[in-house]
Amino acid sequence: MTILLLLALASLAFLPAHSERIAIRCGALIDGRADQPIENAILFVEGDRITGVQAGGELPDASYRVIDLRPATCLPGLIDAHAHPLIKTDDYQVDHLRRSSGYKALRGLAVVQEMLNAGWTTVRIPGDADVHYAHFDVRTAIQEGLFRGPRITGAGHYLSITGGGGDVNFVAPEQVIQADGLVVDGVDAVRQAVREEVKHGSDWIKVLASGAMMSAGDDPTRAHFSPEELEAIVEEATRLGVPVAAHAHSAEGIKQAVRAGVRSIEHGTFVDDEGIALMVERGVYLVPTLYVGDYYLEEQPESDAQRKMNELTRKYRAEHFERLGKAIRAGVKIGVGTDYVGFPVAQGTREFALLVEAGMAPMQALQAGTRVNAELLGWEDRVGTIEAGKLADVIAVPGDPLADLSLLERVSFVMLGGEVIRSE
Repeated sequence: MTILLLLALASLAFLPAHSERIAIRCGALIDGRADQPIENAILFVEGDRITGVQAGGELPDASYRVIDLRPATCLPGLIDAHAHPLIKTDDYQVDHLRRSSGYKALRGLAVVQEMLNAGWTTVRIPGDADVHYAHFDVRTAIQEGLFRGPRITGAGHYLSITGGGGDVNFVAPEQVIQADGLVVDGVDAVRQAVREEVKHGSDWIKVLASGAMMSAGDDPTRAHFSPEELEAIVEEATRLGVPVAAHAHSAEGIKQAVRAGVRSIEHGTFVDDEGIALMVERGVYLVPTLYVGDYYLEEQPESDAQRKMNELTRKYRAEHFERLGKAIRAGVKIGVGTDYVGFPVAQGTREFALLVEAGMAPMQALQAGTRVNAELLGWEDRVGTIEAGKLADVIAVPGDPLADLSLLERVSFVMLGGEVIRSE
C-alpha cells in the first residue's frame, strides 16, 4: 500500500503546476495559419497548452475559468527573430565597453520583460553587445524560473572578419580594444570559433557575411568571409546541431551564404534576382529588419554614431523595399525581426506595417511574425500558431489588426505558457 501511495505521489509530480482549465473568449481569433480570422472564437487552455479552439457557441461545461476579451482580437504570441536587448545607445560599437557584463544582463532582463509585456513571447538574439554571454545568463535565469520573460534562443556573438562589422575599425593601431564580435580569419579559426560559441550555450551561429550598415569603417555592399570560411562555419555548426544565421547586405555575400547552407539571411538589403532564386530553391529564410533604418532616420536624424546608417537608409531605402517586394512575390520565406537596438520596445511592431509597404498582405505579415518565425526557429511544434497541443502563448489587441496594424503597439493581453502576464 505504501509503495502504491509513493508511486501515485511520484506521478503527480509530473503534472503541470497550473492545470486550471481556462476558456478565453475572443471577438476574433487569428490563429497564424488560416487566411481569415475566426469570429467569436473560444480558446481552451489547460496547464501550459492549448487544448482546442471553438468557433462561437457555449462552453462545454462549467469547469472553465472564463477570460472574456471580447471585442479584442486574439493572436499567437509574437516572435521577434532578430533583437539585441543588450544594446542601449546609438553608439553601440563602444557601448559594450562602458558597463560590465553583469550590468548588461540586468538591463537585458528588463528589456526582454518589456518585450514580453508588449506581446513578444519568443525572441531570437543573434549576438549582442557583450564580450561575454550576458544574454545567455538572462535566458538561463528565465528558464530556471527566477524571472518571467519570453522564450529566448540565439547566438553568443557575431563572427566577423578583421575589419568587418563586428570589429572596431576607428581606433589607432597601437590601441588594443576588444570588439563585441568574434574577429576570426581563416578556416581553422572559424571552426574553433563555432565550437567556442556552442560550448558557451549558442543554439545559433551568427556570421557577418558582408559589411554592415551601422558599423564604422566597413562597406555593406561587400562580401566578407570567403566561400571556404562560410562552408567551414556551416559544416561545423551542422555537425554540432545548430543552424547558422548570416547577416548579409551585399548581393554576393547573400549568395555565398546561401550556397554555404545557412538557414537565414538577416537584412538582405541588396539581394539580386539570382539570390532570390537561390533562397527559394534552398528554402532559406529572409529576416529583412526594416524598422531600425526608419527609426534612426526619423527619430535620431542627427545621430553622429549612426550618420552612416542614416545616409545609407536615405540612399537605398526605396531599392531595399523594391528588392524585398520581389522576394515576397517569388515566394521567399520572410520572417519578422525588429533589430531592436534600444528604441522604445512597442515601436518594434511597426515592422509588420513595413512588410505590408513592401508588398505583403496584412495577414501574411502577421503570419511572418508568428507561424513562419516558429518554422525558422524549428519550434513549429511548440509556438507560432493557436491550435491544440501548442504552448498557450496568446496575445490580444483592442480591435482588428488586419485593418490597422498599429494596434499591435497596444497589446492588452499576454499569456505565456498558460500564465497570464498582462491583462487590462
